[in-house]
Amino acid sequence: MADIIVPEVGESITEGILAEWKAQSGDVVDVDDPLFVLETDKITLDVPSEHAGRVEIAIDAGETVQIGQVVGSIDTSVEPAPVEDEAIDDGPLKETPAGFPQAAAKIEAAQGLAPSVRRLVAEHGLDAREIAGTGKGGRIIKADVVGHIAERREAAATSPVPPAAAPAPGAVEAAGSPAEEGRETRVPMSMIRQRIAERMVIAQQSAAILTTFNEIDMTRVIELRAERGAAFREKHGVKLGFMSFFVKAVVDALKIVPEVNARIDGTEIVYNNFYDIGVAVSTDKGLVVPVIRDADLLSFAGIEQTIADLALKARDRKLSLSDISGGTFTISNGGIYGNVMSTPIVNPPQSGVLGMHAIKKRAVVVDDAIQIRPMMYVALSYDHRIIDGKEAVTFLKRIVECIEDPERNLMEF
Repeated sequence: MADIIVPEVGESITEGILAEWKAQSGDVVDVDDPLFVLETDKITLDVPSEHAGRVEIAIDAGETVQIGQVVGSIDTSVEPAPVEDEAIDDGPLKETPAGFPQAAAKIEAAQGLAPSVRRLVAEHGLDAREIAGTGKGGRIIKADVVGHIAERREAAATSPVPPAAAPAPGAVEAAGSPAEEGRETRVPMSMIRQRIAERMVIAQQSAAILTTFNEIDMTRVIELRAERGAAFREKHGVKLGFMSFFVKAVVDALKIVPEVNARIDGTEIVYNNFYDIGVAVSTDKGLVVPVIRDADLLSFAGIEQTIADLALKARDRKLSLSDISGGTFTISNGGIYGNVMSTPIVNPPQSGVLGMHAIKKRAVVVDDAIQIRPMMYVALSYDHRIIDGKEAVTFLKRIVECIEDPERNLMEF
């Protein structure tokens, strides 16, 4: 018998909410199968099983739990059903209770997965039923899995996470709370949402936040993506997006205006000599900001691959605390939701955040002639205690220069 324990997820985190059980009492799980969802004030993650066996739950979902607390047990004398390497063709699959791995195992076996292919599927948390097999008889081969992973990365990097679904009609009534019926519905704030609210208030109260705007002609970047996008994807296995251009431009601008990459610590200004760029990602639990480490050392392909990996981890609730900690500057792209202009809020202790917005065709004057160009407004919110207006304007102008003339300022391929 082995205990199911709430794991450590960071030095500053002492408790969380056991938001959801992925396995139920009586389910038989294997090592690394997801057991429960832990929600803390900083991150939400799936906690995998460290043992194989039958699950017994001791703490109900929705309860606050402490780090290190025992929330259930696993009877390790019960072993999961083995997975055969050979294809199985014994008629329709029988239904099994939710949480049992046998059903998925039979599906994988029926599709003829080799052991090495099954390991690749398991490592990336994939569902074999979603992978189209191109091998003999529709069998799934390694190339099919690699291609499926690349498609998921692209989808994660290019499409926003949908908001949490609204409660179904009658759901409030089913909850049995008369106070929630009628004109109001009350639900508890998640720990992440509470933390976001707390940090936003701190940012507004403890810093002198000001926002400066500019606009960018996106013509050349759009043309470059059309001209080189296919070759880029073929070579690197990832789509050439707008974000890599902006990350590169931000790093360039931060080197010119180091105050924007600095922070205030008491009566001292701390200048960061590295460039860890946070990229805001919306999830169904709230906003998280995964960090691209040492972005100045990464190529365009390296940035795009890192963004895709982080976005996928955010969607699958597999971000670690190290993935979201320690950024020196943040980029927030409200344009994916159609937002035309906004004033982003600085993420303390950082001193600046760049807001990207939707690309809209507008009439602009180019060489004394009116032309229709794809334009984007950008906004820099900054802490006026450390960054003056001159530095803010210089920073934004450099972003504009890099994006409008990327061959001259950014190109490396």
